[in-house]
Order: sequence, then structure tokens, then C-alpha cells
Amino acid sequence: MTPAPTAPVLPRAARVAGVVFAAVLGALLVCVVAAAAWIGIRGILAYGHLDDAQTAAALTRDQLTDPASAADAVATIADDTAAARSLTTDPIWRAAEVLPWVGPQLAAVSTMTVAVDDVAGSALTPLVEVAGTFDVDSLRPQDGRLDLSPFTEIQDAAAASAEELVDAAEAVSAIDRSPLVTPVREAVRDLSALLADTRDGAGAVARATALLPAMLGADEPRTYLLLFQNNAEWRSLGGITGAVAAIRTDDGSLSLAAQGSSSDFPRYDDAVLPLDEEILGIYGTRPGRYIQNVTQVPDFAVSGALAQEMWQRETGETVDGVIAVDPVALSYLLEATGPVILPTGDELTAGNAVDLLLNDVYFRYDVPAEQDAFFAAAAAAVFDAVADGRGDPAALLSALTRAGDEHRLLLWSAHEHDQELLADTTLAGGLPRTDDEAARFGVFLNDGTGSKMDYYVTADTVVGWDACMVDDTGAAQGEATLSVTLANTAPDASDLPDYITGGGGFGVPAGTARTVGYIYLPEGWELTDAEIDGDLGFGGGTHDGRRVLTFELDLESGEQASVFVTARSVHAGARTVEAVSTPRIGQATEVVATCPRA
Repeated sequence: MTPAPTAPVLPRAARVAGVVFAAVLGALLVCVVAAAAWIGIRGILAYGHLDDAQTAAALTRDQLTDPASAADAVATIADDTAAARSLTTDPIWRAAEVLPWVGPQLAAVSTMTVAVDDVAGSALTPLVEVAGTFDVDSLRPQDGRLDLSPFTEIQDAAAASAEELVDAAEAVSAIDRSPLVTPVREAVRDLSALLADTRDGAGAVARATALLPAMLGADEPRTYLLLFQNNAEWRSLGGITGAVAAIRTDDGSLSLAAQGSSSDFPRYDDAVLPLDEEILGIYGTRPGRYIQNVTQVPDFAVSGALAQEMWQRETGETVDGVIAVDPVALSYLLEATGPVILPTGDELTAGNAVDLLLNDVYFRYDVPAEQDAFFAAAAAAVFDAVADGRGDPAALLSALTRAGDEHRLLLWSAHEHDQELLADTTLAGGLPRTDDEAARFGVFLNDGTGSKMDYYVTADTVVGWDACMVDDTGAAQGEATLSVTLANTAPDASDLPDYITGGGGFGVPAGTARTVGYIYLPEGWELTDAEIDGDLGFGGGTHDGRRVLTFELDLESGEQASVFVTARSVHAGARTVEAVSTPRIGQATEVVATCPRA
């Protein structure tokens, strides 16, 4: 019988090495399991703290009218976010961030907790603490003067908070989302959007506290030219300049220094300031030759400089800035101040201001000078109500915010530092800008009738994706269509004064509404198709990196026509497409559409 084979006998050294290897491997496995358990437990605890912070944040929104309560709530939130940060930034957690697959998830969570804690502990806490001493009623002017000390006292905290929020938003925005699992990726996306909103809000507070004291004459007296845009005769940024006024500020006091109308300005033989070749190619010299046309170019920095120069030529005074408002914005202010009585005996209210100033006045007065005087009196009455401190300061701030959001309140400053602070806000009235939040079209409409027919013209604007894809980072790419449907709802021309219909001037039959439009494509987008009702075509050019299409439509009473423009994004970008349009009567100035995720 063949003997059974025996196992080879290893040398003693080899047996010892095997035992040691097994022991080391076992120890490593124990360490890995322990580390995994450590990370898992700390992750669960951190999630609990963040969930508590989120709940407290939701409650805080209802307490913002009480700064003291808000300060206590933010302190509670900061305690929770600090605990979450500590749990997700220890050496074991950090070491695990280099591991494949799980590492990016842990790194993303750590980055988010640090950002949230920076916001709660460093950004919001000092601002809320200072705000706790802030009395909203102190914003009420007394005898025509506004106390500037609340703004100066909050400046440093507001600036520091805004800077911290920019850093936090950038840190979360920089997270690479491609390797993340869906729950973590969505958390990054949601937090990024929240921080962007919070950053913008804090930035607005910081800009306001930095701008207002200087604008209101804290350092030296200033003068601003106020333009009242008439939405019954469209221009790209609202309407023609009708009445004008000069406002003086000195250490918080406000006074109406002078008033006038567009008829006080001549037609200049050439543009009062050099215009860019791109602007000349699209708009010609008219914006620089007529005060009525300074807002034809949809960039208020251009409009403001032109208006400043025209005022200087006629009065010899160089203003520190230019402000534009429309009657819709005045109606918002009247909601805060309450009705005002005009020299004519009319009661101007939030409910009747738009109709009275943009239509009824032309039935009442045939002479343009009398119309301008009525408008100037209305503007002066509203100004006096605001300067005298009538109404609730919080309601007044809300009215101004609404007007700014709807592009009905515009501001240009001749002071470089102030203009830099304004540049990224809706108040600046700049060209539509494409960024991480939205790809923006521009729809800018101008009256070509030489009349007040636009009181009766509607311009329904729709924008939407035709086809789009969203990648793992949340960026979208595709094709979108913008449509603008214009309709003339005016009664028969025989029922309207010649001043409204134009009386057949400028080669346009009475009662016909002629619209000259400028459609701006988003930056980084290219045109794929354009259509317009009727046997008409498009002109155009480029303006500061944006393709511009121009068109002209004549509509008789009861007629409507549409314009369609389709464009595609060259590179992946924002999921949202937006159309920003000329402020009109009773119509939204922005419409949006978002590319859905697969």
C-alpha cells in the first residue's frame, strides 16, 4: 500500500511569519471595521445635529421680525452646526477621505458641514447680534431727514458676513459632484442653491449699508437726477423720459431741488457722449441725441451717463448719479405711504396711479406742457410723502425692493466705488447676464409710433427648453425657444385723443401700434432659428458678447403677432433659462423654465 502523503513541514521561521501576517491582517481588519463604525456613528450623530439645525432655521424665518428672538435661534443653530463640524473633521474621517468611492462622499459631507458652520457661527451670528439692536422704525425720516447711524453701525458686521458667505458658497459650489451618490449629490445641489440665495441676501445688506450713507450725503452733499419713465411709450428699460427732477441729499436730508420735463431738452445734433460701435450699429445715435431715448439702450450705465451729460449741458450742474422710476413703482410706494392729494385736487392712490398717469391724463389735457406738469406734481407729492416719513418703514422698504426686483427702479452712480457696488444688482439695469443660476434672454421693446399706444399693447413672453440634458454635475445643455406675442387691445382710433394715437405722425396710421424690438441671446448661446408673423425679417448685431436680433411690427387695433427665436447652448451650464423684458403695465418682467432631470 502506498503511504498517504504527508503535508510539507514549513520551516519554523515561515510558520512564525504566517502567524504574524495573520495577526497583522486581523488587526488591520479590526481597525478598518472600527474606523468604519467610528465614521458611521459620527456621521449619524452629525446628521442629527444638522437636522436639528435645519428645523431651527425653518422656525427662525418666522422670527425675523423680532431680531432678539432671531439672535437666540441663530445661536442654537450655531451650536448644532459646530457639533456636526467636529464630528466630520476628525483625523479618522479625514484619512478616510482618500479612499476610493467612499472618500468623495465623506469629503463632500465634511465640506458641507464646515460651510454650514461657517455661515451659522461666523457669518450670521455677528450680523444678527448687531441687528438685534436695530429698530426698523428708525428708518422713518423725521422732518425730511433720515438718521444714518443705523446704517453705519451695521456696516462692518454686514461686510464681514457677506464675505464669509461668499467663501462658504464657493466651497460648496466647487465640490465635484460626478463621483457622488444620488443622496449626497442632491444635498450638495440643495445646499449650494441655499447658500447662493443667502449670499445674495447678505450681499444686498452689505451693499445697502455701504451705499446709503454716502448717497444720502453723509460725507458731502450730493445731487441726483431723477427720470420718470412713461410705460405708455416703451423704451427698452421702461419708457420714454417724461418728467425729470433734481434731488439733493445732505447728511440724511432729502429735498426736491428742481423739476422739469423732456421738453426742456433740445434735440442734439450728435450724441452728447461717444457711443460704442456696437451700440451705434444697433441703435444709432438716437439714445445720445434725445433725453426721451436715453433708456433705449438696455444698459442703465449708458443711460445714466447720457442723462448726466444732457443735464449738465442745460443747467451747468454735474449730478452725482441718475435714478429712474416708473408709475408702477410709484404705485408701490403709495401702498406704503397712503394716498396723496395733488394740486389739482385729485387723490392719487396705489389703485389709480398707473391709469391716471399713463392714460387718463391724455384725455384731460391736450397740451403736452400741462400733461408734464401734472406728472411732475404727482411725482413731487409722492416724494414729499416719502421724505416726510409717512407710512410704515418696513412697507416702504418692501415697495422699493419690489420695484428693484421688477427692474422699475434703476440707479447709476458717477462715483466709481458706488457703481462697483451696484454693478451686480438689478438696480444697475445692466444687460441680461448668463451665470451659474440662469441663461438669460433679453426682450426689449420700444415704441415706434411716437405716441402713447403702449398703454394698450401687451407683450406675452414665454421661454422654455425644447430639448435638454442634465449631466452628473447638474449642468444642462440643449435648445430653448423664446416667444413674444404682441397684441394691440386699443379701442378704435376715433375714440382716442391724437396724443395717444400719434395722429398719423412718423408715418404710422392713427391707432396702429408700431413696436421696435431687440432680442438678446444668452452669452455663450448660438441662434438656430427665428420666425416672425408676416412677411418680415430680422436685423441685428452683437452687443458685449451677445447676439442681438431686431424686428419691427405694426399692429392695428385687435391685431396680434408673434416672434419666435430658438437658440442652443454651446456648453453645459445653468438648468434654468430666463427671459428678462422691458417693464410694462401689469406684466411680469421675468419668466423662467428649468430643465428637468432624467
